[in-house]
Amino acid sequence: MKLNKLKTIMIAGLAMLALPALAQHEHHQQPAKDSTRHEMHDMKSMDHGNMEHMHHGDTTKMDHSKMQHAHQMTHSFSLSLPMTRNGSGTGWQPDATPMYAYMKHSNKWNYMLHGSVFLRYTSQNFNNKNKKGQESKFSVPNWFMGMAQRQVGKNGLLNIRAMVSLDRIFDGGAGYPLLFQSGESWNNVPLVDRQHPHDLVSELSLGYTQRINEQLDLTIYAGYPGEPALGPTAFMHRMSAFNNPDAVLGHHWQDATHITFGVVTAGIRYGMFKLEGSSFTGREPDENRFNFDKPRFDSYSYRLLFNPGANWAFQVSRAFIKSPERLHAHDDVTRTTASLQHSAQLGGENKWISSTLVWGKNAGNHKGNSVLAESNVQLNKWAVYGRYEWVQKSYNDLLEQPSDIPEYSTNAGISAFTLGINRQLFSFANTLVQAGGQLSFHHINEYNSYFRNSYGKNPMSGQVYLRLTPGLMKM
Repeated sequence: MKLNKLKTIMIAGLAMLALPALAQHEHHQQPAKDSTRHEMHDMKSMDHGNMEHMHHGDTTKMDHSKMQHAHQMTHSFSLSLPMTRNGSGTGWQPDATPMYAYMKHSNKWNYMLHGSVFLRYTSQNFNNKNKKGQESKFSVPNWFMGMAQRQVGKNGLLNIRAMVSLDRIFDGGAGYPLLFQSGESWNNVPLVDRQHPHDLVSELSLGYTQRINEQLDLTIYAGYPGEPALGPTAFMHRMSAFNNPDAVLGHHWQDATHITFGVVTAGIRYGMFKLEGSSFTGREPDENRFNFDKPRFDSYSYRLLFNPGANWAFQVSRAFIKSPERLHAHDDVTRTTASLQHSAQLGGENKWISSTLVWGKNAGNHKGNSVLAESNVQLNKWAVYGRYEWVQKSYNDLLEQPSDIPEYSTNAGISAFTLGINRQLFSFANTLVQAGGQLSFHHINEYNSYFRNSYGKNPMSGQVYLRLTPGLMKM
């Protein structure tokens, strides 16, 4: 695809994100310092000794900083930022991003648990009988993340995270059907038209941040597995994809490094900017989803994060990835990404909009560009969401290469547009039970007949689902 066409897609995506932002400029959330206070927990969490001092007017014996941070959770890697800025790994989201999670406070520690379970039936390429990728299946995409943090002294912050997924147990080694998806393998065969399962242990990380002053933080993060400083917030953690069970088609062009067996990241934040660098294992997880892969630390990345206000988060990043695919061990990838995220309140209880625009490019193996634009509009119990994707995939990514037609190894542009709707049925113990469905329309922007002969004309996919997720945290 020509460069000017790619620019047109990017501009259209930016316009799509900008319109809701302009329409809702009067409904911004409160500034960061106000958005992290949990007044309900402050009185409940305060220990008896401190209450006695307050009753007797002797507040001078209380350490104000300890009292403040014992009863509220801050950002994972800064005592000066709100927890709503937490993305995946060490990444940032807008401060105005809503959070759906369970939270508990103790004397020194703050705990959070969030996750999602989709019980769904999906049907791929249902309008092209006997064509490639046609499959229907019950599947259970799922993930759970726990986090614990505590203040160390006056300016130190310790953060521990663990993330697990039962994908391998519920959906098998080949994962779930997803038309035009590619990446990783099962039984030494590349996975095509399927999304691979995630590892049982998808993150086990430790982070420490030293606050120099309100504007300056120094952070060190280590994960086995963990996520390097590369790409946007991973798709399952983005609120713009909150109600969509599917991975993005550009996953291995944008955010596939969110599970890396061995990563160390150093970062420095100054004001609204953060600069990070990582050393990590380039090889993607192997087919055994229950083990811990060998750490290699053979790849590196760097990323610049920029949050100019409560509603916006930008990032640009680049990485040299050594031998990411086990079946193509001699192929390295240079990946470049840029993204913006927007979140805003719409006024009223549980009413918000969140949008994301991502560009990712691979040079080397799986070379080509990818573009994604997605939004979720939450209107209390109802939600409407959409996703547009365009990704360049080679003949080798999707089809068996004909030995006598080498020219068909060039890239084909795949477009996908998804529209979905979601409704909360009921809730219990701060847990939401939702029902939803979505429909995807695909188009192959390629003039050779091999792709269309294999997949048919304008393949369509659909699904219906029930979902369990924690309720909205009230700030």
